[in-house]
Amino acid sequence: MKKTLIATTTVATLAAIGLTGCSTSGGDAGEGDGVTITYSNFIANGGNEENLQTIVDAFEKENPDITVDVTTSAYADYFTKLQTDLAAGTAADVFDVDAGSFANIQASGVLAELEGVDAAAYRTSVLDAYNVDGAQYGLPTSFSNVVLFYNKELFDAAGVEYPTADWTWAEEQAAADQLTDAAAGVWGDYQPISYHEYYKTVQQAGGQFVEDGAVAFDSEAGIAAADWLAGKSGTVMPTAADGAGTPDFDLNLFKDGKLAMWHTGIWMIGLVGDLPFEWDIAVEPGDSQKASATFSNAVVVSGDSEHKEAAQKWAEYLSSSKEMVDVRLEAGWELPAISDEALLAPYLEKTPPANRQAVFDSLDAVAVAPELGANAQQIQDAVTNALGEIAAGRATTDEAIAALAEEVGALLP
Repeated sequence: MKKTLIATTTVATLAAIGLTGCSTSGGDAGEGDGVTITYSNFIANGGNEENLQTIVDAFEKENPDITVDVTTSAYADYFTKLQTDLAAGTAADVFDVDAGSFANIQASGVLAELEGVDAAAYRTSVLDAYNVDGAQYGLPTSFSNVVLFYNKELFDAAGVEYPTADWTWAEEQAAADQLTDAAAGVWGDYQPISYHEYYKTVQQAGGQFVEDGAVAFDSEAGIAAADWLAGKSGTVMPTAADGAGTPDFDLNLFKDGKLAMWHTGIWMIGLVGDLPFEWDIAVEPGDSQKASATFSNAVVVSGDSEHKEAAQKWAEYLSSSKEMVDVRLEAGWELPAISDEALLAPYLEKTPPANRQAVFDSLDAVAVAPELGANAQQIQDAVTNALGEIAAGRATTDEAIAALAEEVGALLP
């Protein structure tokens, strides 16, 4: 899974370099007259190149007057190359973005507004991530999100009811207390103590991390979110000293049957697989409201493309066609952000987990990632470190959040 927020710092400089220029593409200027459109992507890198080519072949068969010239780059290199191409005027007609990079790229004025998009074909909350002031500038090609995994066997043994979509933090806390068995090495809960969990839990508590460009987490909601995350450490979840936060620690703990509840992404479903005990997933509990972390990728059309109509036709096919859906589901290649659940039936019917519908129900209340600007990574690290100090008992929540608010405020654009 490509975590979209990683791209925030990579592309934050895009808006600052005055992106201008024309995209290059082959073929004649007239649409539908043997045109070639260029498509630059990262979504297929690392094993899905053939799957993407299958979709391209199907599109070209359906649209014999359009050829798609594909360039695939590794995610780690993609945005540096994109920055160079945009500055030089050599960007592709259609290219990939993600939710973390979209805002800066769109604000630079290099994207074409997409006309006549069938919005009903997409999950509204994911599609809206690429809508600005009522205008659509991108079409989501895939999404992933975070849900609550749980071990049904541990719940049964403790006589605790399974999580439901109506659960709140209070109910999760009560269950975690009952499910934790220190003597048996069983933990009731696991949730990373990190920035990416914090901005989401602030929203679950009814607040915002940043509002109108200023720090907003130094609030009752922000304090509650910090207490919620840090307060689990050493009580119902392992501490950093126990190994929490080290690679695969949480995955292995869950697979070993020693973890009752686990906040993690749906990309872990394939890694968990069949286990000697029953497990399932549910929508994450909230405090005053629901808010689920969602990551997505999308395609956009260059504002200077000479073939906008053909480019948008390809963008729509890549993001909403049945052929695309079939290829993605067969390959296990992230989930398409489409609204037609009939097309998604093969995914929903596959087990485990049985409640795959929770993946889509989580999209009803998406936690919106704040725009952090060029200092995004520094801000994220500062938040994670502050939460770690609270969890370790080296700082009180009030003191840590107040100091963090001052530090983050100085780093915001």
